[in-house]
Amino acid sequence: MKNFLLLLLLPLSFSVCAQSSVDPWKITADSINAANYYGVTVANGMIGVVSAPEPFKVKEVVLAGAYDTYGRGMVSNFLRSFNLLNMQMSIDGEQINKNNVTQMHQVLDMHHANFTTSFQFENKAQISYTYYSLRQLPFTVLMTVTITAKQPLTLGAASVMEAPDALRDVENYYNQIDRPHTLISLLTSSAKSPTGKLLLCAANSFMFDEPHGQEPQIIHEMWDNNMHLMKFSKSLKAGESYTFSIVGSSITSAHNADPLNEAQRLTIYAKLQGRKRLIDFHNEAWDALWKSDITINGNAQDQQDVHSMLYHLYSFVREGSDLSPSPMGLSGLGYNGHVFWDADLWMFPALLVLHPEMAKSMIEYRYARLAAAKQNAFEHGYKGAMFPWESAASGVEETPVWALSGPFEHHITACVGIAAWQYYEVTQDKTWLKEKGWPLLKAVAEFWSSRVERNGPGHFDIKDVVAADEWAENVDNDAFTNAAAKAVLQYATTAAGIIGEKADTDWLYVARNIPILQFPDGVTKEYATYNGQGIKQADVNLLAYPLKEITQPQQIKKDLEYYSTRVPDAGTPAMTQAIFALLYARLGDGEKAYHWFKDAYIPNLNPPFRVIAETKGGTNPYFATGAGGIIQSVLMGFGGLNITESGITQIPSALPKQWKKLTITGVGTQKKTFTVQ
Repeated sequence: MKNFLLLLLLPLSFSVCAQSSVDPWKITADSINAANYYGVTVANGMIGVVSAPEPFKVKEVVLAGAYDTYGRGMVSNFLRSFNLLNMQMSIDGEQINKNNVTQMHQVLDMHHANFTTSFQFENKAQISYTYYSLRQLPFTVLMTVTITAKQPLTLGAASVMEAPDALRDVENYYNQIDRPHTLISLLTSSAKSPTGKLLLCAANSFMFDEPHGQEPQIIHEMWDNNMHLMKFSKSLKAGESYTFSIVGSSITSAHNADPLNEAQRLTIYAKLQGRKRLIDFHNEAWDALWKSDITINGNAQDQQDVHSMLYHLYSFVREGSDLSPSPMGLSGLGYNGHVFWDADLWMFPALLVLHPEMAKSMIEYRYARLAAAKQNAFEHGYKGAMFPWESAASGVEETPVWALSGPFEHHITACVGIAAWQYYEVTQDKTWLKEKGWPLLKAVAEFWSSRVERNGPGHFDIKDVVAADEWAENVDNDAFTNAAAKAVLQYATTAAGIIGEKADTDWLYVARNIPILQFPDGVTKEYATYNGQGIKQADVNLLAYPLKEITQPQQIKKDLEYYSTRVPDAGTPAMTQAIFALLYARLGDGEKAYHWFKDAYIPNLNPPFRVIAETKGGTNPYFATGAGGIIQSVLMGFGGLNITESGITQIPSALPKQWKKLTITGVGTQKKTFTVQ
């Protein structure tokens, strides 16, 4: 009997030990399998660096805002940037590679946004390197390398600059600037984008700890038109540790009129600050970001996962810009770097609650492209502004012509207006509302007022759309599209009153007469001809949140119970289950909420860093849209936060039994703290 009880207790004991060993801030890969490896990103909202399983390699360097027309769909796509951090290292003439290293570990430090790889090379050296996408310098990256010799050895290290295949007219430069206290060696490359539209440039330099005049001699080698390097060698004694760094900057003519010289200037600027100051300032910036945090007591793995989602959202957006993230952020070229409703409806609210100054960049992105949206409306015979389903640099429609979402998924225009109104609600910034929010809301309201079809008194249809549930193409009176149009017509009217402008009386008239359809049993009907088939993603359930079109708990529950059974096991994006979790938490059912919270991302995780793919079993991480939805389920679901016209309030909600307490810090412009337990 005692043995039987012991066996029963063992799984519980193991679970407790496993939970307690999960670090809330660090994700560690102790076993690197290159055949089943999905990189994790270090980014600063402008430049993203994606990890690789091979020593001294990075998979990808992605620069926000850099697009050209090539590849998929004859539309503007993200460009691969120069790889600033790829290195070659040899010891006693033997090149280090994945086949001659052991005990390889990789660690993502989410608190200070850096990535470390460590390993042993034969019996000769212990080596580690850490890279940063510096938060305080938007176009600059840093990598620090430390070698500890186990026996006398000769180290050879090279920084390799290689142009991605899609670029053309590559030019390589090397020059040395000798100053009284330092020697600056600059490895520089430039290239044109596929059409020649952009000039992409990068430069880097070694940083040494030795006094000026005692640094290793640097040799430049030109290998071919697309690649060159600079290298040095160093002899080490047994037991001696040696540290050096590479600092570099990458920028394009989309960001600066003189990118070639600016890449070099920024690199020199960073180099002369020194490694310690660069890292200190970077850490201080991330410490400030993490003053807005989510703390979960009771489940260490959930805490780490939520930190990872927040970390990626913080990494993919930069305050002070007019850029907005794609569904995959800066984790690669997924979705071509285009901006969808993913930014406005799914990522934006999570960032808005915790960092309004970062969310503002996303609204600035839409405001800066308002003229293009107005032209798009004109071309389609509508008034106001019609925002593109896929947007890149210019704000014109970037959806490939074979995808019907381009000309028909009109709810994106309502999502832009909703985000603008939410920004005002959280910040209460009437100056911004008058100068930028009102022009956006007015143009969006004018679009919907002209978009509806007036089919008799009191009946205004919105026909022929792609629904929020994108499996429903060219349908009439989609629930989310209709409710979102109603919402922005109302928001625009309210905004006009706040700033003393005159709203068009037609806006409220239209809003009151847009139908929300129902089945005979009272379940909200997704669209006019919907008859119960599977859905790709949340549509009807969005009427309860964020639209507040449906407010009665019984109706919310009825719609949840119906549509949660219409979601297939595969092929649906992560944010659908996040909305189910949010609504069940608000209804007071913590256990159902927790089921959907876990179902939103656990089946989507990829090794070795638990990076989220778009769908269950998917292989296209990192899906920032899903992270945004899941963070909303924590903030606005379990946390009960509610964005209202008077600011952020808190409504009743329920925690799962797995969580003892939920604390949300740094909320809104006043940086308030909210708790649930």
